[in-house]
Amino acid sequence: MADAIAGSPAPDFISSPGLFVKEQKPRPVGGFRGAMYKLTGGSWNMGPGPKQRQEDELARRISRQLQGSYNTAILSLKGGIGKTSTTVGVGLTLAEFRGDAPCAIDANPDSGDLVERALGEGIYQQASPRTITDLLDNIESIDSLTALARYMHHAGRLHLIAGEQDPEVSDSLTAEEYLRIRKLISGYYSVALTDCGTGVTHNAMSGILQSADNLVIAAGYAVSGAKRARSTLQWLAGHGYEDLARNAIVVITDKDEVSSRVDKDAIEDHLAGICRQLIAVPHDRGVADGDLVTLDVLKPETRRAYKEIAAAIVDGYR
Repeated sequence: MADAIAGSPAPDFISSPGLFVKEQKPRPVGGFRGAMYKLTGGSWNMGPGPKQRQEDELARRISRQLQGSYNTAILSLKGGIGKTSTTVGVGLTLAEFRGDAPCAIDANPDSGDLVERALGEGIYQQASPRTITDLLDNIESIDSLTALARYMHHAGRLHLIAGEQDPEVSDSLTAEEYLRIRKLISGYYSVALTDCGTGVTHNAMSGILQSADNLVIAAGYAVSGAKRARSTLQWLAGHGYEDLARNAIVVITDKDEVSSRVDKDAIEDHLAGICRQLIAVPHDRGVADGDLVTLDVLKPETRRAYKEIAAAIVDGYR
């Protein structure tokens, strides 16, 4: 008997662990499944329904761990069509689901209002008026996140760099200066969003496009908005940014409540094949009024659209 035991292979306790506990289904939240779970004290667990599974999958995609630092540029050819509200809404969504805080940079040459939309104008005016210009003036002395934080604003876990408000210098940010800021940010943040302002030819734009890992093209919820988005993608493809154009996410925001008068299929057909994904943001007073953007006052459909955009952005980080 002893010889038989001695000749038997030793049990593998490392690669073949015993499974003594049944795997538990995820807890359902809301709806009939969630009600039954609560009513039975958890003994009747039907698992999450299709809607919750979809939400959980979006959360998983948004929160994916990243190796390195990535930058998404958000741009448009026309102002007032949801570019900055998208930057704030998506930034806050990333901050809600990711373990690491994201950063949003206002590189709008026309006195951008990114920080006002994230904090509220009143709070921003009371805060230290540090801008992207102040950051550049002192960039050589910034050697830690603590030092960098002095030049940033915070909307919860979303960290922001304010755009220059002085019209005398607001259009002076160069491509080289932007790249210096991007290099600094990359040492502390894995995800950065850059609000580019209107157009694709202002001074900093070549630096922004050079350092962008993917793009969000903001467009109005109308056929004209789709045409502008297509023109932007064609310009990018014709100027050496074919990959950015091909992998771009087009976001059409219904700021003026015109979606009922627009052929959505025609818009999608107009953009088909020249971008990676098209996402529509429904009309929402919490976005359309041009004031403070906070997730808790937005419609569920708007919040879901921002989740879809955030997930698509992180999907594009390879």
